[in-house]
Amino acid sequence: MQASSQIKNNNILMKKIKLELVIENDANGLSGRVKYNDNLIVDFGKSLPELEEKLKKGLKEFEKLDPETIEFEHFYDVYALFEQFDFLKISKVAELAGINSELLNQYVSQVKYPNAEQAKKLENTIHDLARQMMKASIHV
Repeated sequence: MQASSQIKNNNILMKKIKLELVIENDANGLSGRVKYNDNLIVDFGKSLPELEEKLKKGLKEFEKLDPETIEFEHFYDVYALFEQFDFLKISKVAELAGINSELLNQYVSQVKYPNAEQAKKLENTIHDLARQMMKASIHV
């Protein structure tokens, strides 16, 4: 999916392009893929910023896109999500999502893969947790 908006850079109006970045873990770190004009750009990196930089470079090389105009919307597979956000406790997320913790462990270990309904439950739970954390303050 591609979305666009406009940004102003040096008084020049530039079209901002939002692309879906699918992120997975592999032996070398993170792998990612984006689709643009029916072309699939795939790369890997040891960190998310490195992966994004490499993909922007690929989009510049193959699609002639200005890297400054590219924004990524992150989509993680379950394994990559719990690797990237390793502070999340699998059993607690499972409980909050209403998913059996053994089943979520199987998703995380890539023994099984969630269907669309289970993936949506996990996504909603992660977003709820993020909203709760955004409201939290530290008292000094």
